Amino acid sequence: MPLFSGQQNQDISTWEPQAADSRLASTAGADPSGVFTSDLSVSEYVLLGEAGFEPLGFVVGSSIYHVGLQVGRWGRNQELQVLTQAMYNAREMAMARMRAEADHLDADGIVGVQLRMQMYAWGQSCLEFVATGTAVRHLAGQGSHRAPDGRAFTSDLSAQDFFRLLAAGAVPVAFVLGTCVYHIAHQGMLQTLRQAGQNQEMMQFTQGVYEARELALGRMQAEATDARSSGIVGVTVEVKNHVWGEHATEFLATGTAIRRLADEHKLPETSPKPTFTLGLDS
Repeated sequence: MPLFSGQQNQDISTWEPQAADSRLASTAGADPSGVFTSDLSVSEYVLLGEAGFEPLGFVVGSSIYHVGLQVGRWGRNQELQVLTQAMYNAREMAMARMRAEADHLDADGIVGVQLRMQMYAWGQSCLEFVATGTAVRHLAGQGSHRAPDGRAFTSDLSAQDFFRLLAAGAVPVAFVLGTCVYHIAHQGMLQTLRQAGQNQEMMQFTQGVYEARELALGRMQAEATDARSSGIVGVTVEVKNHVWGEHATEFLATGTAIRRLADEHKLPETSPKPTFTLGLDS
């Protein structure tokens, strides 16, 4: 998190509830006689095995966060840094706790990462940020697929894309994100009247949205650089309004940072290749 790094207490961000520790202790990652849990479909489970990985357990990170208030100037485009920081901190804590659960299982990575938000009736002013995924381990046990910091990689790629990435000789490093909460200026009455019935670009709005999106993308790239990756695949940019009103908008850029592996870690040429099947059922 390049803009607001260093502001979260590490003990808080890696905190695990006792209930989670009990659940993880009985999974395949912590106990050879335990069962694995996952959010993989049957097809994804089979394909993961073809790639040389086994699932260890379903891992979760959560943070319920009260998002503070910040007032933006009515007629000015500007970033709302208090809100941006809140959205960063909450997501980072959820991701860190999910990764801590994967470390508990001695995993090489987490696949199928999903990061979502939800509200509860008993906390209308609060948002829960939840990160989930399936912790996996390479069957060869070499540890070469882990992130450069020696911990589990994180990835939101589908099992099919994960397989293709490994076949090409690359591996995920980290699920990276960049965010920006931005106040889009209100338009004055005179300007509205001048534009009535006219075809013309709304430059004030264009400039605000452009700047907000660029800030989010730039921060995502900075996270990938910090993770020592060589690139980002699967980039998406979402626009969310949340609870701040119609002129305060969050721009969220996400993707999976990747790096190249040595040739000896590529999937063998004899590995089955994913195929595309088009069903003809109506």
